[in-house]
Amino acid sequence: MFTRSRLIIVAVCLLALGAVLANAPLVSSQGLTITAAAIEGDLPIDAPDSALWQQATAVEVPMSAQMIARPIMPETNAKAITVRALHNNAEIAFLLEWQDATRNDTTLRVDDFRDSVAIQFPVGEGQPFYCMGQQGGDVNIWHWKADWQASLIAQQNLQTTYPNLAVDQYPFTEPAENIYLAAYADRNYLTAEAAGNYLALPTHGSPVEDLVAGGFGTLTTQPLAGQNVRGFGEWRDGVWRVIFSRELTSTEAEDVMLAPEKLYAVAFAAWDGANQERNGSKSTSQWVSFQLASAPGTGAAAPAGAAAQAPLTASVAATQPTGFNPLFWGFIALLILIPLGVGVVMLYFYLGNKA
Repeated sequence: MFTRSRLIIVAVCLLALGAVLANAPLVSSQGLTITAAAIEGDLPIDAPDSALWQQATAVEVPMSAQMIARPIMPETNAKAITVRALHNNAEIAFLLEWQDATRNDTTLRVDDFRDSVAIQFPVGEGQPFYCMGQQGGDVNIWHWKADWQASLIAQQNLQTTYPNLAVDQYPFTEPAENIYLAAYADRNYLTAEAAGNYLALPTHGSPVEDLVAGGFGTLTTQPLAGQNVRGFGEWRDGVWRVIFSRELTSTEAEDVMLAPEKLYAVAFAAWDGANQERNGSKSTSQWVSFQLASAPGTGAAAPAGAAAQAPLTASVAATQPTGFNPLFWGFIALLILIPLGVGVVMLYFYLGNKA
């Protein structure tokens, strides 16, 4: 027979197993679909307040901290992101909204980190791993950055950040009234820019960086000629509202191609600069379904008054990616190992009691 102390130990092990099962991040495959509503005319690519967005159903997508690759930050701030989408049979636009208590749109200081958000699409068929894709399963990523957005409105410089800064001269620059904004006489002195590093450019035509990845450590900026995603973002009353837009088709082989009446997968990520989130320290969603509605007059007729309805908000459960998922298999391993460990402990006490 078990003694009372041994029974207590076994009970504690069983409670630990129950706690693990209760907190396991299971992902339901029963999810809603984000549908890009079809409209006629120009898309509101720089107008988050446009009434046209009311024609799109709003979908709230749950997010959680990225826990696969370092750097890992278990407590990230973005818990959900609301998504709407529109298209006009030539271009697509997404409106993303999420709560953020502070606006972080400068990275001039060492301890500054930007707010940002990204959309991710599989480049080919199927669903690769939802965190940056996998070998043989590339993903196309559109990454909006708050500091790039701010620099398009007003150029940021160290003099603004450090008003007491004193500089006599910067070597190899052209004469200028404002030394902090002086241009270099020879671009070769700016080695990263001269080498074609897109991140080293003094200004960017869009606050969105167009990238491709095929697993952790493979994130690559597309060439300057292939940077074809536009963006616009504004922060107001503790909420970021960011618009992404691009033509449905692209000449770039590493870009996602979109067409009405086809089902796609899409995932989202967000970074809160105030929480020092950057790189892999971010909130991510899993894959959710996405499709473009038929253009007016080409598909099934919409119910009367449907376009005038206010957007609906629903919690979306992400679909499980078909690629290898370490979180999923780690959970399965726990389901096997913990009961096995409990059984070994019970057998040990049983044999000890007999002896």
